Amino acid sequence: MASGSDRNPIIIGGLPSQVPDFDPEETQEWLDSLDAAVDERGRERARYLMLRLIERAREKRVAVPEMRSTDYVNTIATKDEPFFPGDEEIERKVLNATRWNAAVMVSRAQRPGIGVGGHIATFASSASLYDVGFNHFFRGKDDGLGGDQIFFQGHASPGIYARAFLLDRLSEAQLDAFRQEKSKAPNGLSSYPHPRLMPDFWEFPTVSMGLGPLGAIYQARMNRYMEARGIADTSQSHVWAYLGDGEMDEPESLGQLSIAARESLDNLTFVVNCNLQRLDGPVRGNGKIIQELESQFRGAGWNVIKLVWDRSWDPLLAQDRTGILVNKLNTTPDGQFQTYATESGAYIREHFFGDDPRLRDMVKGMTDEQILHLGRGGHDHRKVYAAYAAAKAHKGQPTVILAQTVKGWTLGPNFEGRNATHQMKKLTVEDLKRFRDRLHIPITDKQLDEGYPPYYHPGRDSEEIQYMHDRRKSLGGYVPTRVVRAKPLVLPEDKTYAIAKKGSGQQSIATTMAFVRILKDLMRDKEIGKRFVLIAPDEYRTFGMDAFFPSAKIYNPLGQQYEAVDRDLLLAYKESPTGQMLHDGISEAGCTASLIAAGSAYATHGEPLIPVYVFYSMFGFQRTGDQFWQMADQLARGFVLGATAGRTTLTGEGLQHADGHSQLLASTNPGCVAYDPAFSYEIAHIVQDGLRRMYGGTPEENEDVFYYLTVYNEPIQHPAEPENVDVEGILKGVYRYKAAERGEIPAQIMASGVAVPWAVEAQRILADEWNVRADVWSATSWNELRREAVDVERYNLLHPAEEQRVPYVTRKLSGSEGPFVAVSDWMRSVPDQIARWVPGSYQSLGTDGFGFADTRGAARRFFHVDAQSIVLAVLTELAKQGRVDRSLLKTAIDRYDLLDVAAADPGAAGGDA
Repeated sequence: MASGSDRNPIIIGGLPSQVPDFDPEETQEWLDSLDAAVDERGRERARYLMLRLIERAREKRVAVPEMRSTDYVNTIATKDEPFFPGDEEIERKVLNATRWNAAVMVSRAQRPGIGVGGHIATFASSASLYDVGFNHFFRGKDDGLGGDQIFFQGHASPGIYARAFLLDRLSEAQLDAFRQEKSKAPNGLSSYPHPRLMPDFWEFPTVSMGLGPLGAIYQARMNRYMEARGIADTSQSHVWAYLGDGEMDEPESLGQLSIAARESLDNLTFVVNCNLQRLDGPVRGNGKIIQELESQFRGAGWNVIKLVWDRSWDPLLAQDRTGILVNKLNTTPDGQFQTYATESGAYIREHFFGDDPRLRDMVKGMTDEQILHLGRGGHDHRKVYAAYAAAKAHKGQPTVILAQTVKGWTLGPNFEGRNATHQMKKLTVEDLKRFRDRLHIPITDKQLDEGYPPYYHPGRDSEEIQYMHDRRKSLGGYVPTRVVRAKPLVLPEDKTYAIAKKGSGQQSIATTMAFVRILKDLMRDKEIGKRFVLIAPDEYRTFGMDAFFPSAKIYNPLGQQYEAVDRDLLLAYKESPTGQMLHDGISEAGCTASLIAAGSAYATHGEPLIPVYVFYSMFGFQRTGDQFWQMADQLARGFVLGATAGRTTLTGEGLQHADGHSQLLASTNPGCVAYDPAFSYEIAHIVQDGLRRMYGGTPEENEDVFYYLTVYNEPIQHPAEPENVDVEGILKGVYRYKAAERGEIPAQIMASGVAVPWAVEAQRILADEWNVRADVWSATSWNELRREAVDVERYNLLHPAEEQRVPYVTRKLSGSEGPFVAVSDWMRSVPDQIARWVPGSYQSLGTDGFGFADTRGAARRFFHVDAQSIVLAVLTELAKQGRVDRSLLKTAIDRYDLLDVAAADPGAAGGDA
């Protein structure tokens, strides 16, 4: 490859990147000094010196270009490539067999009567990138540690299955059950990496674009966190994330690059498969995606390795004394390179090399066939190995490898580089024959002409298969593999929750603070206290959690190298390399990624962590709902706190902060156990049960769920736990909180969360003014009540000859007289979830519509969920039954000024926590 000094100047950062060398001898002395610094003091010292030189150059007003992008050639020069330790011929045979089986699996999945689809082209382009990792880099878990964490690109899953088949980890029957998870159970294979569907195989769900790179960054950070706190030895674990160049358009893909650089996560490598195509066309038809990504990653502080060309380009680049070839590579857009991937050698000779006599002269001794096979770097095992080795050796920065490939590589002219490649799922017989010949697979024409294309296995005792097993054995076992080694935790005794069960006495506190008090006692526990991972998006003080700063401290691998402005305060901001609290800044996506990494540590590293993620309620399921699905898929556990919940409770904040629907969104996630508690003793029982279900048993007994609690910022007096409290009802979703003491006409009021005190006030008014005897029920979980009822109905549907079961909510409410009125600070759809199973007439009140800024009282009067509106709703239902005269409804409306928002009592003020 030509040296930089032999090339034409390239403009970078507004300046030419090369200037004349008037004193080569002096130049060599400077270069020798740098070499000596590297050799004698190490790369870190040399890096520091270079940074100081750049700073001094700017101080002296010496213009220095910012090297955000480099020439469109490989970062690692040929002379710097390390020795390749593998047997390239055997690895080629292995990869050819893997390629064949992956394509055949997807093609067979399109057989008549099945037609479940699949994707061929992504793995075809990235096969070598994976194969080098499998053979030389990916560490397994056989040593009892976590091994490497590998985020496989979702659409490449057929290739991962195909390789597992060669290693006898999957059977032919399982390959034929691809995407047929129920009809071919227990052989069914999930379409993409889904740990919940294949809990012994996949570790990380990645196919929701952008969540893979985000999750990988925070997994690498969690590895460092766990080691810093002495919880697990993660020093040998490396995180690999395989991504697509089109995927990098997702905001989540690039949005958190800075934290990886800021925390020097050199245990992280992104491998971006730059096949230059999206699903429908080129990623950057008129530009260069590799150059663009290089600039973005360099600017974020990452080490960038470009792997653009395979070894066939080396002789040409070595001839390039004038820089004309490099300039041509620099200026050719991706859309044109995509065209070259589909055209003949003669076309490339004419259109790429033909417009300059110096370029034509370079290839005059090459045949059109040789020109056609000038390849992309991502398909060259030796080049890939060099890039991976450099990434693993690099210290102080995360690394991204930008590997250029051809989508659909080796699949033939109907697939390679075509815009429609991603949607093409089935190879014709002629496609298969060309594919077979190219891969040298010993399958006959007759086998392809008659029936479905067969899988190919060279034999368990073959040289290729033994090589594969030997390589994996030397690297610590097979990947991907998910193993759960975590031991049951010894959970705190009941007395830990005693204070919460006593209530708040004369003090008014919000349910957020009630939870924080419980958490504080749990973190003091000798057995599990250290396992709590506190997570918040720059809101610890808002949620009253600054009390943890002095003791738990905020995790920062560099510690606190400054004097905090509030250092004299009791609750001063305190950072520490061993801190327990994760402060991820204003990034709910980053916090949720930390939550997932911590919540799955019981499987990833065999050490359970108990994440507690507290956030503004509106910015959870609405903003990062896709990640909560990722969390459920990854079988992660932990507690999620939607603080400042409710449409009317967060006064003054307005529309975009007023959450009246996250409970409904949570109900759509099967892995989420959602509660809307009203009082501290309810929270205590829910948290205690959550710890038991998620962490208290053996790996087989622990449940792969996470708990979502909505808590509020409105101060109230919390009652002590009632004698003989109905714990089962609290956990299942409803219990009678306060039976009516006066009145003759029966009715029932169901309420959740912050609405329970409104219901109690309505109970008093109904008794005092309307002779109505209304019981108040605390509905701690509308969602769990519905979930159980749906399960019961499903059982009854399929077991008509068996005794028919009755939903819990029906059994619990049976015998209760009068109509039912449900109320909450959520939209009506939340309590309406249980309407069909309530044994009586049912009406709900809710906060449907946009939120707004006002007093709590005014907002509740506007939505008609306050105590007086509940009274009206109960009277309305009684009027329908003929229990009261309908004329009383107008009387109630006038008496309470229900049509005048301004007439409402403003209610309690303040209460951020």
